[in-house]
Amino acid sequence: MKTVGLLISHKNHETRRALLPQDASKLEHPQQYYVEENYGESVGIKDSAYLEKGLHVVPRQAVLEEDILVDVKLGDADFFKDIAPGRILFGWAHAVQGIEFTNHMMKGAHTVYAWEELYEGGRFILYRNQEIAGESAVLHALSLGGHLPYEAKAAIIGNGNVARGAMRVLHGLGATVDVFGRRLDRLFRRKMFDYDIIINAVFWDTARTDRLIYKRDLKKMKKGAMIIDISCDIEMEIETSRPTTFDDPVYMVDGVMHYCVDNTPSMFGKSVSRLLSDAMVPLYNELVRDEPGKMMQKARVIAEGRLVQQRIIDFRTKRNLPI
Repeated sequence: MKTVGLLISHKNHETRRALLPQDASKLEHPQQYYVEENYGESVGIKDSAYLEKGLHVVPRQAVLEEDILVDVKLGDADFFKDIAPGRILFGWAHAVQGIEFTNHMMKGAHTVYAWEELYEGGRFILYRNQEIAGESAVLHALSLGGHLPYEAKAAIIGNGNVARGAMRVLHGLGATVDVFGRRLDRLFRRKMFDYDIIINAVFWDTARTDRLIYKRDLKKMKKGAMIIDISCDIEMEIETSRPTTFDDPVYMVDGVMHYCVDNTPSMFGKSVSRLLSDAMVPLYNELVRDEPGKMMQKARVIAEGRLVQQRIIDFRTKRNLPI
């Protein structure tokens, strides 16, 4: 039987938590869980609430000694040099784009189960988090732009859960919205200069070398145009995109405002923590028993330092990175 350590993410303004006391009663072995001190503070929960459920509350260094480490924004974590080799890590990993993260995982012979790979019956189990990403990114970006989109024309690239959330908010605020699915990128490139707001919510093929928006395109865009890049894939579909934080969320390039905060659901940490905690408890039970089910097996992207997902292997091979 393995132990689980629940860590406070050090990602800027990350308020989401992966386990709430209300779900602890569904844990098969609560005594195997070690929660970092003040873990629930961001969502208004005291340490005593975890202790009452039979979990341990310990300093961060003690959490880092456990067999399984859970960090909501695992790919942005800062503890990899502080843990022994051969750990099991669980969280949003994004091991394709996170080159440095994957290097650490390979070097440390760690095993990684990625939240973004958790599908049941073809549906992503955390789809509501994706919808909230679209909703919160649009709300935050519009507030920073200083105007509501009553008469704005908006384009959404992508037609998945993130796009659905973005469209819900834009429609509610009176914008005219066009959606460009994955196969409509050529059409979007012809029409992009018609829009006041462009939202990137596409799941980009990492094997592609072309882009949706090049730097040279920005000078042709409408005055005061805004790009809300929720996908925010570095050096991929939008040439001028780079991740930003809540402390410094926007920047300008050739008169176009770029919003690229990559953890926008943390604006609504209480709501998202509830859905994360509920979804994760059955998976924690599998990990503690060391009996990962089919969904977890498919979500394993790195096994004891070895890459097991072909998409990561292909991406790194193309860029001459170690595999």
